[in-house]
Amino acid sequence: MTFTREQIISILKSDDRQQAEELFARARKAREEHFGNKIFMYGFVYFTTWCRNDCTFCYYRKSNKIERYRKNKEEVFRLSKELADSGVHLIDLTMGEDLQYHGEDFDSVVDIIKQIKNELGLPVMISPGVVSDRLVDKFAAADTDWYALYQETHNRELFETLRINQSYDERMHAKLYAKEKGMLIEEGLMAGIGESFEDIADSLIKMGDIGASQVRVMSFVPQEGSPMENVETPDRMIELKIIALMRIMYPWALIPTSLDVDGIAGLEARLNAGGNVVTSIIPPRTGLAGVAQNSMDVDDGGRTVEEVKKILEAMDLDAATAEEYRRYIGELKCRK
Repeated sequence: MTFTREQIISILKSDDRQQAEELFARARKAREEHFGNKIFMYGFVYFTTWCRNDCTFCYYRKSNKIERYRKNKEEVFRLSKELADSGVHLIDLTMGEDLQYHGEDFDSVVDIIKQIKNELGLPVMISPGVVSDRLVDKFAAADTDWYALYQETHNRELFETLRINQSYDERMHAKLYAKEKGMLIEEGLMAGIGESFEDIADSLIKMGDIGASQVRVMSFVPQEGSPMENVETPDRMIELKIIALMRIMYPWALIPTSLDVDGIAGLEARLNAGGNVVTSIIPPRTGLAGVAQNSMDVDDGGRTVEEVKKILEAMDLDAATAEEYRRYIGELKCRK
């Protein structure tokens, strides 16, 4: 089903709880029709927290005086193997725009991608920020499956207040070029960053227009040391409605339910809204951080496949197999 822009805005504005529950039920039905009861799971390796950017919403902005880390190739592969052994279906290699990498040729990152694919047999998502066409070519040549790069908002004026001295068009170009080179792309927006309901509607439509195969939303979480640290986190109902709208508008899409906003406690509601991918699964006691919540549920084992499966079982959902995931992204690549 396709919503008009006006219908999307009306749904987002409404305080009618019954209407929201009906929306979520429709979203679950759409998910079941396309995926049955299968849910996919992504392992998350945030391998460098250094960044050249000064985004107003981000804990890892370059001007924030925090402890940072870089993981070497051996560490990244070991962590990826631990995630693979635990049962995830994809490795998400995420990084800040670290000048140590962005100023060089990215060969070490490409080597990691090849090693994960060759030795672990898992698909790989790369989340490197904005890179040149030449680097996208290298990712594509290494058979990288996904390029993830979120605009956060498709309101250009708001974008400029969030991503200081960054180009909206360069960011959009990078993901569209990756798609042109055969990679699947993920697009995302953030709720609670000063956007209007009209902005959200425009983003939902734009995600379809650019051909994103995975679409996501995350609620803003205020970050210590950032210009937005005193901005309140939004009512989660907005995020849940956006997930449901995404599912109904794009029933074939992969839609994440991130553990990186509210931890494992927030998973059930996001699945009930129509999500079908659990993201930000992180091995405990590895020194890895999350993004929105850098430590929530990490070292106590709350972001593991084992904990996710407990919730899936209680909801009569089932973790897909790695082969089911590979087969589905193969279908997505044919669909592009």
